[in-house]
Amino acid sequence: MHFFNHYTFAFFISLIVTIMATPIVKRVAIRFNFVDNPNDRKIHKQAMPYLGGIAIAIGFFAGYIFLKPISPVLPAFILGAILILITGAIDDKWSISPKYKLLAQLIVAIIVVSSGVSIDFITFPILGHIDFGWWSYPITIFWIVGMMNAINLIDGLDGLACGVSAIALSSMLVMAIINAQLLAISLSVILLGSMLGFLFFNSHPASIFMGDTGSLFIGYTLSIISIIGLFKSITIFSLILPIIILAVPILDTSLAIIRRLLSGQKISSPDRSHLHHRLIDFGFSHRTTVYIIYTISFLFGLAAIIFTKSIIWGSLLILGLCIVMLQFTIEIINVLKTDRKKPLLNFVKKFVLAHQTSSRGK
Repeated sequence: MHFFNHYTFAFFISLIVTIMATPIVKRVAIRFNFVDNPNDRKIHKQAMPYLGGIAIAIGFFAGYIFLKPISPVLPAFILGAILILITGAIDDKWSISPKYKLLAQLIVAIIVVSSGVSIDFITFPILGHIDFGWWSYPITIFWIVGMMNAINLIDGLDGLACGVSAIALSSMLVMAIINAQLLAISLSVILLGSMLGFLFFNSHPASIFMGDTGSLFIGYTLSIISIIGLFKSITIFSLILPIIILAVPILDTSLAIIRRLLSGQKISSPDRSHLHHRLIDFGFSHRTTVYIIYTISFLFGLAAIIFTKSIIWGSLLILGLCIVMLQFTIEIINVLKTDRKKPLLNFVKKFVLAHQTSSRGK
């Protein structure tokens, strides 16, 4: 019981501190012109204050100070977190070049990996335990940098990146509790509290954005939690679980890269063909689009949790569900820009429109 109360108290510390800090951060952002101006690619129609990620970080560190977790990797983790917050704040103010932002991400990842955070092995159902050896270093760096950019790329609607990350983190927290991963539990609880606190201000219609400051910080912390809480597991699904839990940002980022390569664009070039853009263009409202992506994220997270406890037939059923969700996501994004039929997307659109029509009639 003491164990439960300790983490519950830390959660509410992070939640409440973030709620208290966000209005202050908002005023600072407006005062020093950390604002996101609208353009043709963005959904919002007026300038919005950035730096919400600072409020998230303040709540996170408040919970961290209370819990006082102990691990040899934590000094490097905290240093990396501070550096990535600075990088995000500079980018929110002056929009630094993608190559310099990537360089900062690589430096942060290298700092953390040098402290001992690494994806050392994976375990396959048939092949068994496979050690990466020295390959663990580039693989881990790639994962950390990839997650930072994945969360950054889905941050396009009010509450979207923060909500999707909170759903994924909730699944990680459940997995960490099941496997008694105390460090992962500690970091998950306080990050979840701070993100939910920020969602009070970031849900549609948002009054503040978390900016690159928030998306990079969340992506960075999620990547570390997934490494110490999931990749370190001895389960036969140690490779699959984090990928399933974080499927939405991973899919959106992967398909964005493919889409840009096929069209001859730079990988860093912005466009208006992300998952949320496509749903908006297909006719869904802002709020409905966010809820649809929340639902997809929740189903992936639930699938990962069930996956670890299922017999072979249950695992195959979950795998089938993941394939259906993958097909639905690909239909939405339409990466090849074809005119092929989209049965799943059309079904969901008819269902949502029918529900909205019946609600108006009441």
